[in-house]
Amino acid sequence: MSQRHEDKSGHGSMQKSSVPDTGSPFTEAKRSRTTLLIVGTAIAVIVIALTLGLGLGLGLRKHHGASVSPTSPPSSPFVPTGTPLPGNGGSSAASGLLEEWRLNPESYVLDTSWNVNAASTTRYYNLVISEGQGWPDGVVRDMLFINGKFPGPLIEVNRGDRLVVNVTNNLSKNSTTIHWHGLFQNGTNWFDGTAGVTQCGIPPGRSLLYNFTIDNQFGTYWYHSHYGTQYLDGVLGPLVVHAPEEADARKLYDQERVALIQDWYHDFSTVNLGNYLVPDNENSEPLPDNGLINGFNYFNCSLYSSDSGRTCFDNNTYSIFTLDPNTRTRVRLINTGAFAEFQLSVDNHSLSVIEADGTLVNPYSVHRLPIHVAQRYSVVLTTNQSTSTNYWLRAAMNTFCFTGDNPVLDPTTLAVVSYSGNNTIAPAANASIDWKNAYDVVCEDLDPSFLVPSVRSVPPPATTLYRVDFSFGIGAYQLDYAKVNGTTWAPMGNTTTLIEAVDGLGGGADGDRFGITGQVGAFEANQFVVGVSNSSVEVVDVLIYSLDEGSHPFHLHGHQFWILQTGSGFFDWKNYYSEIMPSKADAVGNALRRDTLTIKPYAWALIRFVADNPGLWALHCHIAWHMEAGLLMQFMSRADVLRKTSIPQDVRALCEQHGAY
Repeated sequence: MSQRHEDKSGHGSMQKSSVPDTGSPFTEAKRSRTTLLIVGTAIAVIVIALTLGLGLGLGLRKHHGASVSPTSPPSSPFVPTGTPLPGNGGSSAASGLLEEWRLNPESYVLDTSWNVNAASTTRYYNLVISEGQGWPDGVVRDMLFINGKFPGPLIEVNRGDRLVVNVTNNLSKNSTTIHWHGLFQNGTNWFDGTAGVTQCGIPPGRSLLYNFTIDNQFGTYWYHSHYGTQYLDGVLGPLVVHAPEEADARKLYDQERVALIQDWYHDFSTVNLGNYLVPDNENSEPLPDNGLINGFNYFNCSLYSSDSGRTCFDNNTYSIFTLDPNTRTRVRLINTGAFAEFQLSVDNHSLSVIEADGTLVNPYSVHRLPIHVAQRYSVVLTTNQSTSTNYWLRAAMNTFCFTGDNPVLDPTTLAVVSYSGNNTIAPAANASIDWKNAYDVVCEDLDPSFLVPSVRSVPPPATTLYRVDFSFGIGAYQLDYAKVNGTTWAPMGNTTTLIEAVDGLGGGADGDRFGITGQVGAFEANQFVVGVSNSSVEVVDVLIYSLDEGSHPFHLHGHQFWILQTGSGFFDWKNYYSEIMPSKADAVGNALRRDTLTIKPYAWALIRFVADNPGLWALHCHIAWHMEAGLLMQFMSRADVLRKTSIPQDVRALCEQHGAY
């Protein structure tokens, strides 16, 4: 959702009901090319009295309606009062009514009897990637599925477990991979799942056995295809790592749920990508058509005209999280989308943040929580209200960061938090009401200083610093390309940078071309690879400068990093060398550690990581469209170890079978 522009630097009242107003908080504002932000006015609150239904349509039909302004949100689906709520699963549909391709939402309710102190073991999963049609929000489209379902199944392990996952590609044409987002893969870089970097794609009809141990980390993660824009079409799911170290945190909650938040498109991602990467099309990233929470949402089919060619259910509905009154629920939030930052809230309920990207933090209370693409937070939701028995969970896309309008988009994605003492959906004496505090008009993270790690970890002094500048500009054939220190990443044709590095380093004297510190010139020009920790472990500072008008969620593979500083304009070099680089306590303190950080427009961020993990590790913007435009670089760590590394033959064989991309 963080939008970008050409790089010009060179480089009301409310009716009382059980579930209330669905109006969007944002205007559909375009940003000027010459300004950072447009401060739009909020859309007036739309009054809707409704009762929520659980049933899903049993047939398809074509709708004949005129296009409607996005400032007139659709009516909510309506069914008679007294419809039973689902059991403990948080679904908008009773499990017996789920379409065969829908994952039962009860799958995302974590088992309270899980033994976090169990001895380390090996846990096996099978993931089969296939294609078909589905309608998560009522609009029928081509999709991809995992084990015939969307979204993908929850993978749950303990720290120290070995995870063995057989991934089978049953697609008709395209290869695939699975990236284990946030997992370090220490010693198993070739299973990181990054097409063109650590492995070639798994060709149709083939399988790959991912086999690795999860050590030295725990928290909320996810897995997804890292092959083009494939995960946008359905190849994704949550991954939770438990550990005894969470004992103190577990005292803060009684139960756990997973909530996947994502923007959603009504066309296959390659169609949108093809429309994006065309000449003279800068600042035109595809805008979402809707949003989903755990694979559900409602869409007003009348927003599509009769000649749109769309087929749509008009009685799809929302996810429902059914919780006991007076309980504390840890909700593991994951933004699995392509583009949009969401601001998440629950009417009448504060949220207590206790985790960010695998780092436990001291509880911090918020009304709205910004969460950008690929980020994860755990929040504790306490069901202690008495004004209603149903409350909106709102995930509002920050459309102030969009540069265009989508007339069918309602940017507020809704789910229902329902107190299970109420076994019917019926009007209540009072309505749930959105928080009155303003929405942020900048796509930015919660201030890192608000999130204090519960286990203190002062970063060690840095031994080296690299500056990374990124921008967008019109390149060859008038295409809008990303630039990272002047380079535009593209996947390699029939190999990977990892294979090239291992083979090159093992090639005698020729290995000197790969085993250097700084930019490694042995790779092709479109592979910007920086060598670190070649003979001993280095502590690396990276100063990332945005020369662009959009916000960008940057993700580093294989590591967590400390967020040392963020800012706009002048970077204080004197303070850096005297205070920050030597890691003086007053200067760096107990800095937040995470793996995905939003960099604001024309701003910078200083991060630090310990480069002790051998391999090739991508650093990239996680907006899917931007990565495909080339916004990716790599760190090559521990050349001395890679020199002696042997890549499994089944991983190498993928390149011979189909190629890297």
